Amino acid sequence: MDRRSLFSRGKFTPHPSSQGEKRFTNAVLRTQDNQEVRFYDDLIRGKQAVINLMYADCHGGCPLVTSVLKRTYRDLKPRMGKDLFFYSITVKPQEDTPAALKHYAKLRNADLPGWYFLTGDPYDLETIRFRLFNMGHIGVDTDFAMHASTLRIVNDATNRFTHAQAFASQKNILKHISWADPFKTPAEWDAIIRARQARIYKSIKKHGYLRREEI
Repeated sequence: MDRRSLFSRGKFTPHPSSQGEKRFTNAVLRTQDNQEVRFYDDLIRGKQAVINLMYADCHGGCPLVTSVLKRTYRDLKPRMGKDLFFYSITVKPQEDTPAALKHYAKLRNADLPGWYFLTGDPYDLETIRFRLFNMGHIGVDTDFAMHASTLRIVNDATNRFTHAQAFASQKNILKHISWADPFKTPAEWDAIIRARQARIYKSIKKHGYLRREEI
């Protein structure tokens, strides 16, 4: 299976205001399965993605963030690999070959559909890291460890760009991801509102008052 057939399944259309590869770069990367991909064309264009930084021999925050993403993956499993993708990008490409990333993903049961561990040329990865995770402070932006617990969330189809802290509550992480979700039709919003109203009625009937954590 070639690169185009693997990463272009479905119709992924960028937002008219998307800056495309000018914002994200179109660097050539490799997945944990040693497949060549272009960062914008194959991974970002018209898609929604949750992106984090990591490296395979990390024994601190990286495995913890991977565990958080596994939990998030389970909660969003019906969407994974369809309209939502996870990209874990190494900050140590000199060490992290595709084989090393494959070992990391398998060891942590994270070698899953729609979740790609990525390596490539150090210059390209540093460019991607800066463009996605820059905080506007040289003391922060030159230290890749400062971004270890940040999840960058992008949706090129809606031109939305946000982030979440990996060690926030799961409800908080899911909420931040939802802020970049595809646009909903009036009918979809109607179904969401009706379902939420039903939960409100149920909570009031059960407790005599509304418990907000139940809606």
